[in-house]
Formats: sequence, structure tokens, C-alpha cells
Amino acid sequence: MRVAFVLGTTSGGTGRHVLMLVAGLVRRGHQVLVAGPGSVEEQFSFGEAGARFVEVPVSDRPDPVNDLRAVLAIRRLTRGADVVHAHGLRAGALAALGRRGPVVTLHNALTAGGFVGVVYGVLERIVARRAGQVLTVSPDLGERMRRLGARDVRAALIAAPAPRPATRTAQEVRDELGAGDRPIVLTVARLAQQKGLETLLDVAAGPWRGGEDGAAGVLGGEDGAAEALKFGEDAVAGAARGSEDGAAGTRGSAAGPVEALGGAGGPAGALGGAGRPAGAARESGGGPLFVVAGEGPLRGELQRRIDAEGLPVVLLGNRDDVPDLLGAAEVLLMPSRWEGQPLTLREALMTGTPAIASDVGGIPEILGDAGILVPYGDVERFRAAVRELLETPGAARTLAEAAERRGREMPGEDEAVASALGVYRA
Repeated sequence: MRVAFVLGTTSGGTGRHVLMLVAGLVRRGHQVLVAGPGSVEEQFSFGEAGARFVEVPVSDRPDPVNDLRAVLAIRRLTRGADVVHAHGLRAGALAALGRRGPVVTLHNALTAGGFVGVVYGVLERIVARRAGQVLTVSPDLGERMRRLGARDVRAALIAAPAPRPATRTAQEVRDELGAGDRPIVLTVARLAQQKGLETLLDVAAGPWRGGEDGAAGVLGGEDGAAEALKFGEDAVAGAARGSEDGAAGTRGSAAGPVEALGGAGGPAGALGGAGRPAGAARESGGGPLFVVAGEGPLRGELQRRIDAEGLPVVLLGNRDDVPDLLGAAEVLLMPSRWEGQPLTLREALMTGTPAIASDVGGIPEILGDAGILVPYGDVERFRAAVRELLETPGAARTLAEAAERRGREMPGEDEAVASALGVYRA
């Protein structure tokens, strides 16, 4: 089979997903072409995976001249392809204009309005009307495309690559960060509007037990705190029931056990990282340290607020040692406005790291009972969930065990490639 992939500018999960598909198809004897900006070849090396790469100007913003060139190039390059598979809305729309009936995987949803929202709506309609199959990474995206008239909408199967082992102990990471005895709350995200990092800073502002104001955990009044804590307790109780009854996976279990990060063969139920306490309540002596790995356009704005308010937040920039950071963290915090199937969340689950995340997009389907879901932007509930996990005996252990079970249910690369081939042959 001759398969042509089209994608635009990407620096994250979309590019890794396409690279995984490329490698899997090449191993199975298929001919693969990848068309996209030169930057994606520099970052992901599709050519080294066995594909032919051709640079096509798929820009990340509307550009009539470049867009016309891209459409014509896609039409010419894909003339002999059996399947065209575009990834992302702009690439999908351009591919659909260049060749009717492509497969389009939508990896993101709109989180901004104004002119960008208008353009996004036009591109959505092009994809809905001209794509042969539309694959979506979350139920809400699927529902939207059906409303817009897409004929064949399916759930995209995104693989969860096995996480790399940690190369340092949790204590070594803690020493680097200057965390002392404070628990680490980790966020891995591009510093961009979609990731809800203003909520993270609001959560970090406290009050926290042992903080300067001596607050003992009252969040917005006793009634509000009680309601928020009950929210976290219900999630932990649900995870505990899962440990007794067995997790009900929505997809096939991955083969083989999940090895905990940082441990010498220790169970992920012990919270993964070497030296991390196995579910015991922890006295923080000043509250948690919030650590953010990632880079992006909001860095300056976020750092100014951190400095002005003295927030317990460290912006690390881009890191290539996320497994080490997960091994040292008590919890992964994901306050996003929207997510599809975030690889970081999957990696956290596979390493037995509890997660607290926004109840948006594809997150609930991935997380299941292995973490705490919070309405997007609800600062008090996020803060209460962090407090519940860090200060309640057994809460972290319970969710860590649920996370490990859930991680074993994540689909692997072979399943994702087989799923894509099933779509191509439909």
C-alpha cells in the first residue's frame, strides 16, 4: 500500500504519533511519503524511519499564497497514493482541498475565539465535507464533526509508548530542584493558552499547610473546602473499589508488566520513583513545590507573576528527563482548557504516578478511575484535590495502584498501526 501523510508544524504528540505510524507501516512493507514543513523532518527524522520526505509549506497561520502552493503540491505528490492521511486541522483542510476523500486525524480543539475562531470554523467545515474518514482524539471533537456533516467519524487510536526508565533517583532530582522536604507537583506542558497555566498559578498561591499565613487548609470558606475535599475523596474511593474489583479497561491490555520509574524492579504501586514515600501522608513544611517542564509563548507572563507574588512555582523550560521528573513527583497536575489524548498523562499512568486533571476532552476516557477529575478552572477543587492526595494517609498509594492498572490498559504501537490500516482498508 502507498500511504502519504500530510502534517503541519508540530513539536509534540502529533509528530511523534505520525513517526510511530510511519515506522510501523514501513516495517510491514508499505511505501510511505511524508509531506510537511522542513522543521518537522528536522525534529522527527521521518526519512530515517524509512519514509520519503518532501517539504511542503503547510503553515500554522492562514497564508493564501503558501496555502495555494501547499494544495497544489499535495495534489501532485499524492496522485499515486492509495491513501492520504492528514494530521491536524490545517493540514487536513489543505489535503482535503488537494485531494478529495483523505483520512484526517484531528488532534486539537479550538480554545480561542475572534478571527482565529472564524478561520478554525471554516477549516472544520472543509474537513467535514471533503474528508473520507475523520478520526478524533476525544468524544467532543467527534460529536462536533458529526454535527458539521462528516460522513464517517471514528475514534483515533493513539499509542502509549513505553516510558523510558529514569536515569536518576528521586532524591537526585529533588536536590537539583531544591525541593527539600516539600512534595513536588509536576506539570508537563507547553506554556500556551490551551494548558490552563493561569489556573496552576492560582492553585499554587495557596493557602497551604505550614505556609506563611499558617492556614490549615481552609479554601474559600468551610463549606467550599468541605465540598472540594469530598470531590477528591470520592475519586480516591472509586480507585480503591477498582483495586478490589479489577480495572475495567476500555481497550486491550498492553503485554507485560509496567516497570516503575526509578525503582530497582519495585512496583509502580509504590509510586514509581526511588525514595518516594509509598502513600504515606507527608508534612510539607511550607506546602508543595509546583514544577513545570515545558516552554512556550507565555513564559515571560507566567514568570512575572511568579516573581511578583512569590509563588512556589519553578519553570524548568524544555526537558528531556521527564521520566526522572515523574519519578520524583507525588502527583501530575494537568489543569488544561482542553486535551485530546495527552502522552504525558499516559506516561504518568504507566509509571504509577497519580494524576489530577481537568475534566475536558479526552482526559476522562484516559484517566478512568486512576486519578481525580476537576472541572476546568475550578481553583478550589484543584487545590483541595492536591491537598487530599498529599495529606491523606493511603490516598496517594490507592491512586498510584489504580494508575498502574490503567497504564497496563493503554494501547501499544502495534495496535495503533493495525487500527490505522483498518481505516485505510475500509
